[in-house]
Amino acid sequence: MTDNSAFLQALKKHIEAKQLSLPIFDPVSMRLQQELLKKDPSLAAIEKLICADQSLSSQLLKIANSSVYRGLVDSTTVRSALIRLGISEVFRIVLTNVSRKSFSDHDRQIDGIMKRLWQHSMGCAFAAGMLSSSLDFGVFQQEAFFAGLLHDIGKLLILKVVSDKKRTSKALNVGAPLLLEAMDLLHAEQGYRLLCQIQMPETFALVARDHHLEEFASDNYILILVRIANHICHQMGIGLRYDPDLDLLALPEAVHLGLSRTEVDNVQDFLATTSGLFA
Repeated sequence: MTDNSAFLQALKKHIEAKQLSLPIFDPVSMRLQQELLKKDPSLAAIEKLICADQSLSSQLLKIANSSVYRGLVDSTTVRSALIRLGISEVFRIVLTNVSRKSFSDHDRQIDGIMKRLWQHSMGCAFAAGMLSSSLDFGVFQQEAFFAGLLHDIGKLLILKVVSDKKRTSKALNVGAPLLLEAMDLLHAEQGYRLLCQIQMPETFALVARDHHLEEFASDNYILILVRIANHICHQMGIGLRYDPDLDLLALPEAVHLGLSRTEVDNVQDFLATTSGLFA
């Protein structure tokens, strides 16, 4: 057994032996995300949950009063900000705010990888959400956005576990190639386990598990949207992989969705001009 395979087996065993969680799933943000995913979210429930988070409340008011959304008078309450922004925009702001906090670490090497991983996750979330709006397959934009954000959550889990191990064992030296190999080989399975463990909807767990399989369920449109969003980000170099020669419209997912060049170009133009997605 090589040193690499021994490390991978030990890492897998360590993850599966513990009831692991992540900061992105703290109780308040979990309840807020679940409420926002409902077909008919409760404005009162959302307001109450946001008011409980001072940082999130402040950011929401700042955005509502920005030049993009500003009305005749300033929004001074969370309720007025919610009404001005709308549920879809609040959903995006909340997930961006909450997730960004999780993709950082005290370890310089891991922090750098986490930054690229967050860029990729956000790029996939935006791409999947945009495509769900332009294509009529009965997938809500919020669902597609959330599935895109979570599809690589197993990679974040692996990075957090390795970071904790390095903190307690100063002699542990894990090079970037081995770390990336561990993420590639283990993230789908461990992401699925994590999302099931914390009782997220099965839809999102299946996307985490199946987004790299050679064959995919032809009726799972959330999965297909995330898969093509993943490819779009790879083709643009958003994240840890850059595959500029990828022919997006020739991919099985694009053919199945009936994607046009215009639809792909619209997504790529949006991603290319979105702040923070590129290193």
